[in-house]
Amino acid sequence: MSTLVIKDLHVEIEGKEILKGVNLTINTNEVHAIMGPNGTGKSTLASAVMGHPKYEVTQGSIMLDGEDVLEMEVDERARAGLFLAMQYPSEISGVTNADFMRSSINARREEGEEISLMKFIRELDSKMEVLDMDQEMAQRYLNEGFSGGEKKRNEILQMMMIKPKIAVLDEIDSGLDIDALKVVSEGINQMRGEEFGCLIITHYQRLLNYITPDHVHVMMQGRVVKSGGKELAQKLEAEGYDWIKAELGIEDETVGQA
Repeated sequence: MSTLVIKDLHVEIEGKEILKGVNLTINTNEVHAIMGPNGTGKSTLASAVMGHPKYEVTQGSIMLDGEDVLEMEVDERARAGLFLAMQYPSEISGVTNADFMRSSINARREEGEEISLMKFIRELDSKMEVLDMDQEMAQRYLNEGFSGGEKKRNEILQMMMIKPKIAVLDEIDSGLDIDALKVVSEGINQMRGEEFGCLIITHYQRLLNYITPDHVHVMMQGRVVKSGGKELAQKLEAEGYDWIKAELGIEDETVGQA
């Protein structure tokens, strides 16, 4: 089992504090969902975990299996088993999807234990079939000319191929129609197991109709203010966030970052 422990995490961007003491523990064999209004710090949390240089951690810790994540460079975090499916994936011209994924897989392996080309192709074909992706997308340049839905499927394809310990999925459902949402959800569900844990950042309960979370957390004003089971997401969908604000005495959201 692997464990990601986020403790009292404070993060600033351009001198403005966005996260104000986030505490969260994610184990493999668990799916966590974070919900919350716009501007509460959800995407900031994802970026801080993966080491985006724009986000400065001023207090707290992030530990993966007892190792200090904050001491790692971005590539070291990925090799250690962290993965981020970005809200807005970048286009990389000149690097094919297949080459990018095979290089990413081998970067986490010891020299001499690289995945064979035939095994890679078999796995890639199988995963692309699950995600209902055209095989020619493997030879297209990374995200170049992809639609929003294709980019989101491609992020899940990368996750399924790389097999991280802990994945952070930042609004992976954004902009997807219902058919694409079902396909993406199936890919995530296939990953569930003893060697995989997941943190899903989402605004909408609809994604959680297809991926049943073990834990649901609500972020407001840069903190996790409430946690529960799948029933919490259902209540948020039905009643919104006002009842939590009233319960906690929160008047307004003033963070200003996603």
